[in-house]
This record gives sequence, structure tokens and C-alpha cells, in this order.
Amino acid sequence: MRRVLLIAAAAAFGIAFTGSLLAQQGGIGGPGRDAPRLRGPEPFTRETPAPPMQRAITDDVRRRRNYPDQPPLIPHAIEGYALDLNANKCLSCHSRRFTEQSQAPMVSVTHYQDRDGNFLGGIAPRRYACLGCHVPQTTAQPLVDNSFTDLDDISEPERRSR
Repeated sequence: MRRVLLIAAAAAFGIAFTGSLLAQQGGIGGPGRDAPRLRGPEPFTRETPAPPMQRAITDDVRRRRNYPDQPPLIPHAIEGYALDLNANKCLSCHSRRFTEQSQAPMVSVTHYQDRDGNFLGGIAPRRYACLGCHVPQTTAQPLVDNSFTDLDDISEPERRSR
């Protein structure tokens, strides 16, 4: 038993020493090759005021999707929307029953399927929490640079150059 504890302690020390060494050298890839960090104040124990909330984009303009099957973005304010076991405010406009009067896009038929592909009489429980996939937009600036390339730019570059 002592031998097992001794080996475990030696392994833990080796891992801690290696991690400390890597941190001093700037990460696994060496200095300047580390992933960008999203850090707060230095030192982390210092209290700072929370940044102001960013303004929601509420122009109701449907945004172009960046890739196939990307969940649509929410182009309107959702502050105060109820979403619990008894209520889902999103469905008061986006469910099949209300889209004619609300003129909102209907939720996809995939939202009425269970994980085995069987169609249900209502929204599938795994699709009920809309904000798990769909996100509202704000005026916030990106925290890190974005090098995303649109699918159309990759697959049809000659069309874009005309």
C-alpha cells in the first residue's frame, strides 16, 4: 500500500512540475504560441465592477446562416421571456398553431421528433429549451479575433470574384 501511495505522489509531483515548467515557457507550443486567454483582472481576487450589459439587436432582420444546419439567430429582444416546465414564450409565436397570426417562422419539423426520429404530438423535450441552440444578438465586440471563412467562400470562390 505504501508503494502505491509513493508512486502516486511521485506522479502527482511530476505532473505539477511539468505544468509549472510549461507555464513558464509560454505553454505547450512555446512562447507566443499559446491560445488566446480570456482573463479577468490581475490578480483574480481583485474585485472589479461588472461590465455594462450590451444592447440587444432588435431589428427583426433574419440573419444569413454561416453553415448548413446552423440554428437561426434570434433577431429580437427576449428579456423577460418565460421558459420553464409550464411555459415557453417562444412557442406563443413560433409554434405551428400561431405562425399565421404572428408571421414568425415556424419551428422546424425536427423539433417535433424524438431522438429516434419518431414524430411527436408536440415539441420534443430535448428541443423545448430554445436558448440551448438559438442565441440573441448584441452589440458586443468579439473577445477574440474571428478567422471564420463562410462555406460559400470556400466552395464557390469564383462566383464571389465576379
